[in-house]
This record gives sequence, structure tokens and C-alpha cells, in this order.
Amino acid sequence: MKLRHLLALAAAPFALLGAPPILAETPAATATASTTATPARGPALWQVADEDTTIYLFGTVHVLPKDTEWYDPAIATALEGSDIIITEIPMDGETQAKAQQLTMAMGLLPPGTTLRALLSPEQNEAYAAALAKLGVPAEAFDPMKPWLAGLTLSILPLMQQGYDPNAGVEKVLLDKVPEKPRGALETLEFQLGIFDQMPQEAQIAFLMEAANGIDEAKPMLDRMVAEWLKGDADALAEVMNEGLDDPAVAEALLYKRNATWAEWIDGRLDLPGTVFIAVGAGHLAGPKSVQDYLAAKGIATARVK
Repeated sequence: MKLRHLLALAAAPFALLGAPPILAETPAATATASTTATPARGPALWQVADEDTTIYLFGTVHVLPKDTEWYDPAIATALEGSDIIITEIPMDGETQAKAQQLTMAMGLLPPGTTLRALLSPEQNEAYAAALAKLGVPAEAFDPMKPWLAGLTLSILPLMQQGYDPNAGVEKVLLDKVPEKPRGALETLEFQLGIFDQMPQEAQIAFLMEAANGIDEAKPMLDRMVAEWLKGDADALAEVMNEGLDDPAVAEALLYKRNATWAEWIDGRLDLPGTVFIAVGAGHLAGPKSVQDYLAAKGIATARVK
């Protein structure tokens, strides 16, 4: 299903809030490389407006190499001129503080069950090989449900190769305007629930796809980030769609949420003011994007840059 390719561009609660709790205790999770990229045009920015309301739509990447250059005057003008910044989930100290508690409550298997016991001999072999590549003991994720282990295996190799949740776009934006009011489109519980509600078979498929693709994780995300930095939403969508071959996953992860966010934007246009919305770039690219759902409501979006 290639779901892991979308984690830095769509639903990635760990990438938004920081490393998964288990990574804080895993020495191998320290980034060992840094990459600086300079955008040619810069990431895309859209605008929805009526006579008394302006809403900016900015697609983000939740993890980036440290020192990646993308923040330009057009983005700064839109952000600084907005009354409020809206992200996917609340990114405040309270949410970060409860992230570990929520993750443990939702992401652990019942006592007496282990992750490896859910896998076939062939799956166990591939899973153990992936953990060995990362320098993680085979039993390290045994208490986790497959989705939580899959999320962890999706983020960990990126962190080891220079990607940093603390360099993620949302964190940078919020640091630029620390006093500006904040809001969110979803809750942390909702985003974790997207994964927790997947059938166990789908969770295991996600886990194994992450395990088998350890070596592909960074090159794939590098491609996505390159298109994002160029502001090429169509090319970004093409890279994303190479792996999004499960309609149910696409519906849950992208399309249903995009439709809900379009409803939110439609309602927000009834109130005056200026809003800066920063969400994963995967939601603003390709078919059934937020812009497409807005267009279906007769609401036009204009490309600002």
C-alpha cells in the first residue's frame, strides 16, 4: 500500500509532535547526516478569499533535513499577516505531554500477545532483518500493535539519515510566530485512530511494507521533498500516487479528511479575518485534494506562489 511514503506529507502524528516515544529510548535514532536544499521557486501556497476573509493553504512536510531552506518572503508575508495559524493537530505542550500516554493506550497489544507472534515465519525473518539494519533488538517492538511498529519503522530510518521532526515545516512556522493564536483541524486521538482502526491484516501489511522498504525510505522522501521545494504540486502528486494503490487507505488517509477540511474552510469563510492553514502537502496535491473539494462547492482557490 506504500502508506509509509505519505507519512511525511499526510497523516504523521509522530512527525508533527516529535519522535515516537520508543525512539527516545533507542540510541540508533540519532540523525547522522544533514542536507541543505535551496528551493528554486519554493513550496506552493494557495489562497481562498471572499470580501472579508482570506484563508491561505500551505502544504507542509512534517520531517525535513536540518537546515533545509524553504521559508521565503511570500510565505512570511502570508503567515505574519494572518490572525491565526491552523495545523492538522494541536501542537502545544499539552498535546505533546499526552502523546506518549495516548500512544501507549492505543498502540499496545493486549498482555500475553507479542507483535512477532502475529507474523508468519517469513514475515518474522524480514522484520528481524529490518530491525538489525537499524541496530534495534528484534524484541524491541514486541508490545506494539503492527500499526505502531510500522509507524516507528517508517520514521526511524529517516531520522538516522538526517531527517528531523524538529525541522518539520509546522514546527518552523510556529516558531516564527510564537505569540500568534493557534488552532487545529483534528485531534491527536483522531490521527492515531486512523491507524488503530485499520484491520489487523492491513496493519501487518503496512508493517511489512515498512520493514521491506527500509532502504527505499529516504530516496523516496528525497524525491517528494525535491518536488515540494520546487512548488510542483502535479509532480508531487505523481510521486505520491506511485504507491497509493489501496482505495480504502486513500479514502481514510486523504480523501475523507480533505472533504472534511473543505467543509471547515467553507464554514470559516462566513467569519471575517485572515487564516493560515498548514497541512501535509499530500492533501493539497493530486485528485480529490482539498482544492478539488472546495471547487465542488463553488469555492475557487488561487495559487499565490
